[in-house]
Amino acid sequence: FGSRDIFSSCTCACPPELIASTFKAAMQNDEGRIVDLYLPRKCSATNRLIPAKEHGAVQLNVGQVDENGVYTGEFYTFALAGFIRNRGESDACLNRLLYEKSLLTFSK
Repeated sequence: FGSRDIFSSCTCACPPELIASTFKAAMQNDEGRIVDLYLPRKCSATNRLIPAKEHGAVQLNVGQVDENGVYTGEFYTFALAGFIRNRGESDACLNRLLYEKSLLTFSK
C-alpha cells in the first residue's frame, strides 16, 4: 500500500499513510484498483437491499426452455428477501415477477 497512485482519486486532505491504513482490508486486482468481493443483492419484489447476514433470503434461477422442453442455457435470476417470505407473500410476488417477464400466464 503506501503508494500515492492507488489512492490518487481521494479528494480529502488526509495523508496517504492514513488512507492506506484505512483501506488495508480492501482487495486489489493486478492493475492496483481496489475491488470488493461482496456485491449486495436487491429483492426483486421490493427493491430492498438484502444484507449479507440475512439467512431468510433466497435466490432463484428460472431457466429458459425451448419448444421441446430442453434447457437453452439462459435463465432469469430472482432474489426474494426474508421480509417477503416471513409475511407469506413470496409466492404471490414470484407469480407477479414471472408474469412481468412473460414466463407465466394466468389463462386457462
